[in-house]
Amino acid sequence: MTVEDTDQTVAPERVAELITAGEVQLVDVRTAAEYEAGHVAGARHVPFDELAARSQELDRSRPLVLYCRGGARSGAATQAFAASGWQAESMAGGLAEWVARGHPLEPDDGRVADTTGLPDQPTST
Repeated sequence: MTVEDTDQTVAPERVAELITAGEVQLVDVRTAAEYEAGHVAGARHVPFDELAARSQELDRSRPLVLYCRGGARSGAATQAFAASGWQAESMAGGLAEWVARGHPLEPDDGRVADTTGLPDQPTST
């Protein structure tokens, strides 16, 4: 997976710019344990398996950027939102790439949690 902008992904640097400008709803789709370990400041936590039921909590008129640990879950969520007419993108490379590029996490001692058994990258068969 590339970590630069594509049709449905946006690079971490651009995400940081969008957050600073207040131009995006940032949604963390990881599990509660992953979110608590460390997350991007200002991100709304809506676990992947709750997105459909809780989508009404999000502002359909504002662009979404979704992220997970590596991009697989947020990529799937992005496709579903986009298919439903939302302006949605996935942060390229997920939280792991965010941290690798030197961006901060909350809390101050936050970390990217180890995988929970859910796939972070698509697997090939």
